[in-house]
Amino acid sequence: MSVRINDTAPDFTAESTAGTIRFHDWLGDSYGIIFSHPRDFTPVCTTEFGAVAQLSGEFAKRKTKVIGVSVDSVEEHQKWKRDIEAFAGSPADFPIIDDTSLTVAKAYDMLPADYYLPTEGRTPANTATVRTVYIVGPDKKIRLTMSYPMSVGRNFAEILRALDAVQATDGVPVATPANWVPGQDVIVALSLNDAQAKEKFGDLDIKLPYLRFAKPQN
Repeated sequence: MSVRINDTAPDFTAESTAGTIRFHDWLGDSYGIIFSHPRDFTPVCTTEFGAVAQLSGEFAKRKTKVIGVSVDSVEEHQKWKRDIEAFAGSPADFPIIDDTSLTVAKAYDMLPADYYLPTEGRTPANTATVRTVYIVGPDKKIRLTMSYPMSVGRNFAEILRALDAVQATDGVPVATPANWVPGQDVIVALSLNDAQAKEKFGDLDIKLPYLRFAKPQN
């Protein structure tokens, strides 16, 4: 079964580079990002884990915990972390889950269609689309999902921007327009009429009867 927006993020217990992780307990009242990879010691994955290491401070500012998933053992992860840190020039201080059993990959529907998983000699191609991103809210609900093929490295600036948009609109009657970045105007939800919108947000920039912009509240 697929994992959809507004589903409760599947809970799991797994070993990681930071010890045993019970996901919902570990997340607590923070936002979370789960990002996954098909194997350790692969080129695109190394650049992506490096990008996450470099953005550690940005995630912390947003009260967001980050956790990596890769289908190798904790022992392999610890060895790979040295390569990641050497490449990135930053400590990879986020947990990386041991998902050799593919328990997390299957729970989050990360595997490609019609996948075949050999019992021995598994290669990255066998788990090709275990390259996904989930943003999870403090209520443990899935807020956003992204999936990438093996050949396309993720843009973590976009993932950070998407996190900002999720947090800016969470529980507030607004949405963000195309290419929005923090500080720009937001779109007022149609659940508010013009009078209600003006009372809540102040002056409106009304482009169309159904497209009304307002200044962000924070």
